[in-house]
Amino acid sequence: MEHKATYLYYLKDTTIPKDTGILWDSNFKYNIMIRDKQLEHNSQACKASISAIRDTLYVLSGKWKLPIIVALSNGAKRFKDLQRELEDITPKILSKELKELELNEFVTRTVYATSPVTVEYALTKYSQSLDNIIDEMREWGIQHRKRMMNSSRRSKKKELVEV
Repeated sequence: MEHKATYLYYLKDTTIPKDTGILWDSNFKYNIMIRDKQLEHNSQACKASISAIRDTLYVLSGKWKLPIIVALSNGAKRFKDLQRELEDITPKILSKELKELELNEFVTRTVYATSPVTVEYALTKYSQSLDNIIDEMREWGIQHRKRMMNSSRRSKKKELVEV
């Protein structure tokens, strides 16, 4: 049986730590995901799963990457438009996050030769691979907020009863 190692390719400029496990063996005995989305339960599958999640979190980490992707989901936007839509983000952070998203092929940067120069940012086709993740996170966030609001109300009612 031939072992074929598959590498996830990251551009040279990215700073992915070496311990993120970006090497995986595609013909190894275990499968991380089975077709019906059940995980095999063994230590190698667990380690591979943790590595995959760490890689995902590394690429999408931070407070702003996913909100930037959501803001761009309705079409290309200029830098100032993105900054206005995201409200609390500084120009320095927005610039840094856009560069990282561009390096990881989620965003394209198009420069138009106008006076002054116009720069637009748009999502790539590859960014659509995040659609299900973003939808699930949105749903979970809504449910979690409702749960916390209800929990907060119950706590306040208990305090009133105890007083």
